[in-house]
Amino acid sequence: MSLRLRDFLPYGNIVIQCHDNPDADALASGYALRRYLEREGKQARFVYGGRNAVCKSNLILMIANLGIEVEHVESLDKPDLLITVDCQYGESNVTRFDADRIAVIDHHQVSGELPAMSDVRSNYGSCATVLYELLQQEDYDINADEDLATALYYGLMTDTGGFAEISHPSDRDLRDFIRPRNSDIVLFRNSNLSREELVIAGDALKHAHYIEDKACAIVEARPCDPNILGIISDMLLEVDTVDACLVYSMMPFGVKISVRSCIKEIKASELAAFLTAGYGGGGGHLIKAGGLLKKDLLEAAGIGYDSDSVRTFLFDRMREYYENTEILYAGERIEDVSELKHYTKKEVRVGYVECDRLAPVGTRIMIRTLEGDVEVEVREDLVILIGIEGEIYPTNRQKFRAGYRELPGEEYVCPVEYAPRVTDVVTGSRVSLLPFAKPCMAAGGAGIYARELDHRVKVFTVWDPDKYYLGVPGDYLAVRVDDPSDIYVIARKIFQKTYGEG
Repeated sequence: MSLRLRDFLPYGNIVIQCHDNPDADALASGYALRRYLEREGKQARFVYGGRNAVCKSNLILMIANLGIEVEHVESLDKPDLLITVDCQYGESNVTRFDADRIAVIDHHQVSGELPAMSDVRSNYGSCATVLYELLQQEDYDINADEDLATALYYGLMTDTGGFAEISHPSDRDLRDFIRPRNSDIVLFRNSNLSREELVIAGDALKHAHYIEDKACAIVEARPCDPNILGIISDMLLEVDTVDACLVYSMMPFGVKISVRSCIKEIKASELAAFLTAGYGGGGGHLIKAGGLLKKDLLEAAGIGYDSDSVRTFLFDRMREYYENTEILYAGERIEDVSELKHYTKKEVRVGYVECDRLAPVGTRIMIRTLEGDVEVEVREDLVILIGIEGEIYPTNRQKFRAGYRELPGEEYVCPVEYAPRVTDVVTGSRVSLLPFAKPCMAAGGAGIYARELDHRVKVFTVWDPDKYYLGVPGDYLAVRVDDPSDIYVIARKIFQKTYGEG
């Protein structure tokens, strides 16, 4: 069952937390949740952690003009319920506070195991949109609360590049049907940079470095509010010879980074995670992401914490990302299987769903799992396999019948806590796969050819040609014996449990 805001009402001591260095979307989301709880007679604190208090001019105006009561805290008495908004508990940009119960409301990519009380809609442009819909479910008249309407509208506007990046109809609904106080929107929009920050952005852009053969730009900015890094990144990405960029700033505690991408071959979230791997953490959206390289971890690895050393480190990491990554487009390439080993499925019990039972044929659906999102169009013969770790494999009925044996009369039990869910991309309606799932047993079939990866590989599958699936050293690149154009990646742990030579 989907999360409802009323689920929070039985708790006593409630704290709402947004990510460190909050932006307008985070402030709007926490504010919206607090307003709902107040309507229901519940008192809740709204807080954020981190080293820096909000200092951007537009955010200070937003807080003051809309009456957003948000606190910058270093510590927190253990609440009964901690609700993170516009972020996920345990992420690197969220100060960790203990609580008896955790809940999550967010719109970013799932970064880890989610608590039972969670609502993460990664295809939404802002967390404000998630709160907009949750409030509507509770019959909250948003337009009767002009401060709240203004906050949600501005949160969506800033997180979607002034509405330029809107694609989901729910985001369009918020934009079109909410009635903000336009005088405040104009004021906030024209107070995004202080004069000092404008100088910082200008100096940074003036000294941009380019990796010409990769259409990539790297820029160092003086210490500043991390939100300024995003503004610089957005400006860089508008340059016609830049497909991806990295903007960073050295802080006393570490290097804050902002990453942008406008091509499908680079997910900004994946690039940010690669750059920070082993030295901090990073993540975000397909086109916008950020992260932190911790100073102590860099120094422990023998990397000097000075401008030259950090610049060299980031340039080397960026070149490594480009040069050690292979990109494969399934359907456009026939893999040479002459040097690959043949493997067949072990007798493992998995689940399957006939997709035309989920939605009408022709419906575009997104299947959400802990591994990520898979987007497909429902066809009469489309079957979704649910693997031993909850991973998703789209296939057709012919291939399914060749490789799996149905187990009629038996019940399917999901092997993971976070059950795969399906979202109708157009309507936004969501259902769980589990009520439609049936058990089956791998029957060997023709098997696959596979090789262990010794480098990073991005595979655009025949099922989702607009989004790649990443394989890292130790994972396996697989090719179906009966369809050499069907190329995909299998994680090492899953491969070893489910395949054997033969």
